[in-house]
Amino acid sequence: MIGLVASQIFPSLIPVNYYEDYAHALKRLTTVGLGFIMIRVGYEFDIDKNRLKAYGWDYVVAASAATLPWLFVAFYFVFILSDTNNITTWKESLLASRFAAPTSAGILFSMLAAAGLAATWMYKKIRILAIFDDLDTVLLMVPLKMLLVGWKWQLGVAMAPMFILLWGAWRYLHKIRIPITWPWVMIYTVIITLTTEVIYYWSRLIDEVVPIHIEVLLPAFVLGCMVVRNNTPKDILHEDVLETPIEKRVTFLVSAVFIVLVGLSMPAVVGIAGSPAEVNVIDQEVIDAYISDGSGDSQVDFIPHRGETPNLESLPMSWGWVAIHVIIVTLISNLGKIFPLFCYRKEAHWKERLALAVGMFPRGEVGAGVLIISISYGIGGSMITIAMLSLALNLLLTGVFIYVVKNLLNSVERKVSV
Repeated sequence: MIGLVASQIFPSLIPVNYYEDYAHALKRLTTVGLGFIMIRVGYEFDIDKNRLKAYGWDYVVAASAATLPWLFVAFYFVFILSDTNNITTWKESLLASRFAAPTSAGILFSMLAAAGLAATWMYKKIRILAIFDDLDTVLLMVPLKMLLVGWKWQLGVAMAPMFILLWGAWRYLHKIRIPITWPWVMIYTVIITLTTEVIYYWSRLIDEVVPIHIEVLLPAFVLGCMVVRNNTPKDILHEDVLETPIEKRVTFLVSAVFIVLVGLSMPAVVGIAGSPAEVNVIDQEVIDAYISDGSGDSQVDFIPHRGETPNLESLPMSWGWVAIHVIIVTLISNLGKIFPLFCYRKEAHWKERLALAVGMFPRGEVGAGVLIISISYGIGGSMITIAMLSLALNLLLTGVFIYVVKNLLNSVERKVSV
């Protein structure tokens, strides 16, 4: 919430000639934070290669729990939130709505463990499902970007390393012995970020229109998958090195700063009645040319973010309607996560399955990363505003979700004991 508020204030305080540098630095810092988190998510990922058939159904459940919220929100963006129903609207909605798909594995695991639920069937199952639906989100980003910009040879070049990375994650799953403490993870993240940036700028020299843009999501995730666990020389008791107090504090700090940076990266709220006007964004004569129809009547009541052209087709939306849209998007995105309730009927009581579904509600870092990618492709307006506020609301409700999960599981335990 601090980041969201600051994102509406900071741009108007920064001189125009420094704004591009500010935006570039903000994007790089956000990317580094996302890479750090994804390495830790990959580190948590583990499968028994001798039980692949057993994991098949888990992946179907996880992919369904990721796909349904995504499609529900995409349909809402297209048919309710948008004035037009064309191919461009569909493409932008499908990419922007992907924020609703991934469960926040880092937040979820730590809060469930803190609630004393680490020994339950639900916790063991949700560790698999949450990681799988994060993986599904990462893998689907490439075809979604391809849908947005069309088939280009650059995307084919970007897909080649993706398959190599996936093969490496499978072949060397937790086999490479490198340090995994936070200073080293930060170094790995910076290297990955710089590598993707070099590739991006090099490809722009070849084709300015469609450069090769490899997101840090997959490389960082794969690196985490390949790192050997418990690889510290002082690890006599075989305690996971990431469970030490200093590692937990740093991970918490990086995650918190990342979420603030995500808020700061959000564009200025436009198309909302009462949004702050940034008169110093562009030349006043240009503004006048856009907002006046010759009779003195204003066609729009907002000024665009720096460097953006006003959207004359957008009608201002009141904050009351914004709140209603945010609540509805939050509800339907969580409704799509209910799918696990109808699965695993032979393994668990319906309350345990409902707890599993509610446990998939929390969103966070990966979903925020998807929004950052959406913005980088020029998607903005009320759709992104509602998406980021929905993500923030879901994040604030995480404690409520865990409370519901704990009560559901406790009621099952009481019934069994009776």
